[in-house]
Amino acid sequence: MYTCGITPYDTTHLGHAFTYVVSDILIRYLEWIGFPVTYVQNVTDIDDDILKKAAEVGEDWKVLGDRWTAHFIQDMQQLNVRSPDYYPRATDVIPGIQATVQKLVERGVAYEREGSVYFDIHAWEQFGRLSDLNEAEMLPVANERGNNPNDPNKRSPLDFVLWQAQAPGEPAWDSPWGAGRPGWHIECSTMSTQLLGETVDIHLGGSDLLFPHHECEIAQVEPLTSQTPFVRYWMHVAMVQHEDQKMSKSLGNLIMVRDLLQKYSSDAIRITL
Repeated sequence: MYTCGITPYDTTHLGHAFTYVVSDILIRYLEWIGFPVTYVQNVTDIDDDILKKAAEVGEDWKVLGDRWTAHFIQDMQQLNVRSPDYYPRATDVIPGIQATVQKLVERGVAYEREGSVYFDIHAWEQFGRLSDLNEAEMLPVANERGNNPNDPNKRSPLDFVLWQAQAPGEPAWDSPWGAGRPGWHIECSTMSTQLLGETVDIHLGGSDLLFPHHECEIAQVEPLTSQTPFVRYWMHVAMVQHEDQKMSKSLGNLIMVRDLLQKYSSDAIRITL
């Protein structure tokens, strides 16, 4: 089982907690009925959001990420959420990411432009199978969730970044395409397959990750494997509502776990979730 983990900044609100408490309950139940579970949860410790936050607060991106990761782990321990068996960071698997990107280029479903590598959604006809959206429906959702439709290096506005050329001042790793860093989606598919193999039984995450994140994960794995599907069961956790709106950073209506723990027990919070 693989659950998409946090990007470590501004944690842990109840929306985060809901996903990981659901994962915890599912694992406990599966073990109770006799299934052994190997559980992977990642840390997205390098991506656009964490670099933006680090720049806003004037802190090194890695120092900021380490601090918030420790904060999140402490909150999960307080909620009696058991630790995953594997807790990889995206920066742990850079060589594996590069190897996968190279294979996608060789397979003909990805292309390089100006030091960046993109997945060509029109080169893989099954793109969109999970979300069941057409391209007109996909684009606004993708744009809300990190897509840059105006990137002049793209063949199509929905093509997504596998490897991103270094921008001034950003951290970077050497690669066959020049200095850069991984795209968001390739991080999770690499970590999950490296630790769990070509097929994962259960992949869990928030419902806001169904598209584009999970759709893109499938596209990055299945063209390269004889194993179909990449994931046997997708599980998407609903968004926590607060005052009739989705709890989110952008709306500023976050309820933080650490604040609630000053007043309520961890059991009360879990039962409420």
